Amino acid sequence: MKAFRALVANEFLVFLRDKAALTFTILFPLLFIVLFGFLMAGGASTETTRLGLAIAPGADGTRLDAVVAGSGLAGVERYAGARELQEAVEGRDVDFGASWDGTTLTFVYDVRRTQENFTYKELARGIAARFDLANQGRHPLLDARSIVEGGEAEADWFTLVVPGILAFSILSAGLFAVAGHVTAMKQRRLLERFVVTPMRPTALLAAVVVVRLAVVFFSTLVTLAVAMALFRVAFHVDWLAYVAFLVAATVGTMGLGTIFSFLVRQPSSASNLANVVSMLMMFLAGIYYPIEVMPAALRTVSRALPLTHMADAMRYVTGVMDMSPLRFWVICGVFFVGGAALLPALAHYVVRADRR
Repeated sequence: MKAFRALVANEFLVFLRDKAALTFTILFPLLFIVLFGFLMAGGASTETTRLGLAIAPGADGTRLDAVVAGSGLAGVERYAGARELQEAVEGRDVDFGASWDGTTLTFVYDVRRTQENFTYKELARGIAARFDLANQGRHPLLDARSIVEGGEAEADWFTLVVPGILAFSILSAGLFAVAGHVTAMKQRRLLERFVVTPMRPTALLAAVVVVRLAVVFFSTLVTLAVAMALFRVAFHVDWLAYVAFLVAATVGTMGLGTIFSFLVRQPSSASNLANVVSMLMMFLAGIYYPIEVMPAALRTVSRALPLTHMADAMRYVTGVMDMSPLRFWVICGVFFVGGAALLPALAHYVVRADRR
């Protein structure tokens, strides 16, 4: 046990001296959170949208005023005519506009706001539908209200992205722990010093697991704290499930990294392979945009990726999305059992100084 503690302490010092590992495991998740947070902080929503309204002289705008007042918009600016309204939209004095000449209701958008215009057009459809009913002397038969399926966290785009980034950081930490760190030790001929000692190959991998678990806990907690403090993101974390998932996912992704190290002959190739695979998974696993917008063939591929299930599980433990407890524990079990089986099984082949 004393020898193992010394091995863990040595691995921890090696990790602290590895600037690349520190950057990818701790700095990059924080950088992504801050970057996307500030980019999306002003995202369009009903509560932040300002409407420009132009009603032609002589046109009855009573019903339209009532509909707009009940739409929950952040504010309404009035303009004398359609030209002034268009200039206000182009100058971003308002987010979009509505012009009523007594017979036709026209909405005005800024074509440069491609992402926000989707929200503005949805709001415009709602205003137009209610205005049409009001002109017929009718009222909506049903009132709609939003219910967030996953629980208490607000299900906006950034809230879904944060757990996805956390899942990707766990994937990177696990993959590169073996496919990067151990193979780098082999390339620098450091393993030759280990193999002449009574140390078993599994002991080295176990020390790497312990260090990476500590790093993953620290990195994800700091990233969560930054997201909640800077951007007021509401997470409701199930800490027992959170801890279980981090342990299982880290062990499982390290097992995947061991496969990469086993498949390639050149030590540097393992890190390159892990980098390519992790980047592909990041774009196909619904981290930055929903899987539902992908073509059917890519959706099938996405469902087969480990990172997709990791992101869903992280969203579940942070209270962002719903998931059956059975599915969550199956995900944890598959990752943990798979990693725990692969690490000792392939350790004798990976932790070998003479394998070229």
